Amino acid sequence: MTVHFPFQNSYSALPDSFFARVAPTPVAAPRLIKLNRPLAVQLGLDPDVLESPEGAAILAGKTVPDGADPIAMAYAGHQFGQFVPQLGDGRAILLGEVIDRDGVRRDIQLKGSGPTPFSRRGDGRAALGPVLREYIVSEAMFALGIPTTRSLAAVVTGEHVIRETALPGAVLTRIAASHIRVGTFQFFAVRRDTEAIRALADHVIARHYPELREAERPYHALLAAVVARQAELVARWLLVGFIHGVMNTDNSSISGETIDYGPCAFMDAYNPAQVFSSIDEMGRYAYANQPRIALWNLTRLAECLLPLFSDEQEKAVAEAQDILGAFSDQFSAAYQAGLRRKVGLFTERDGDEALIQDLLDAMAKNQADFTLTFRKLSDAAGDDGADVRAQFMEPAAFDEWAGRWRARIALEPQTAAERQSAMHAVNPMFIPRNHRVEAVIQAAVHDDDYAPFEELVQVLAKPFEDQPEFAAYADPPLPDQRVLRTFCGT
Repeated sequence: MTVHFPFQNSYSALPDSFFARVAPTPVAAPRLIKLNRPLAVQLGLDPDVLESPEGAAILAGKTVPDGADPIAMAYAGHQFGQFVPQLGDGRAILLGEVIDRDGVRRDIQLKGSGPTPFSRRGDGRAALGPVLREYIVSEAMFALGIPTTRSLAAVVTGEHVIRETALPGAVLTRIAASHIRVGTFQFFAVRRDTEAIRALADHVIARHYPELREAERPYHALLAAVVARQAELVARWLLVGFIHGVMNTDNSSISGETIDYGPCAFMDAYNPAQVFSSIDEMGRYAYANQPRIALWNLTRLAECLLPLFSDEQEKAVAEAQDILGAFSDQFSAAYQAGLRRKVGLFTERDGDEALIQDLLDAMAKNQADFTLTFRKLSDAAGDDGADVRAQFMEPAAFDEWAGRWRARIALEPQTAAERQSAMHAVNPMFIPRNHRVEAVIQAAVHDDDYAPFEELVQVLAKPFEDQPEFAAYADPPLPDQRVLRTFCGT
């Protein structure tokens, strides 16, 4: 059986300094545990062939398909604010690029496929738990309508990796618009390689922002476009209670996709200061800090592009600052518009922002579940809202706010049914609850049982539908089920 990937590679045609050519390391006994069949079809691949032993061998890195040009990409990055001049793909190998059925160029990357020149003494492998976490959360984000890398497949390798203990090894096949990061630009900026920065910027424009090729100042326009996409992306994160957990510049995608699901998590009880990542000891990447960090990362990108702006440093800096200055308004506009939709407001009036902030403040004070409060509020658009009250430690806190909310929505022209339908479409019932993700991982790692994984993926594929048969998946954790820390799994 022949496995055909219609590769059309462009990144590997860039200068050799952009990457290292390296093949995946073969594994002992690859076994496919999950193939994303709809995504395979979208990529122009045959899912039946990919599910064959030959397909599993490719998805595990044991066999390199024809037309692939395997590379590990070079990049640098600020990690928790500290600059590291060389990072790169230490456990990921880009097999190549395909053009999907919509004409979009997509990377096919194997994550956990063995050591590369950028591994820094690491084994280049991935444990099963982090692979399942990324598969679950990235596909949940896609179903929620948030720009994200995708997961095509998960394969167990038949080998163990050593972390704190011996764990089953696995490989994730990740699909991305590209894997170009802010840190990719930083890699060349720290080396003062202006021509490489120019070549990279030209590649990014051609691949992600082709409308900018005819711009009068294309590199200025590139920075502005990335700023706009990041502002929109982070607003969408906050609107579903998502915490990335490790917003280093090497985890900040130029395409505007969510990338690198390490210690990520979704909030249960609303808390603006919420941190889950075990390595974020100072709360740098806390939920409410994410817009500020996104702008910090974008500022690092702007620094890299300064030589392309002007030979006059002061002029280049002023122009970059002017572009970066748009971020706050762009983020605020996207975030506030999203919040209005979440509470059922179709028009904008004075006092709306304060009204919504009062709800968030009451939620934080009363440890109200973020997802369920908004979902039950959607239901309350057509009833008395009793289920919403149950989310608050002191239900009277909701009652006071609800009176003002009902007076405000009475000024809107929509019927209660129309409002309820619109709110259901933006307020999910199901998110990847941390305790559910951990339970899935434990079943797979310790019992080789993937039925819980399959069921969770199935539920999360329809986050806005009620799915009564799976209602328990919407429940927040019991006190003894709460996940307080998440781990990157490197």
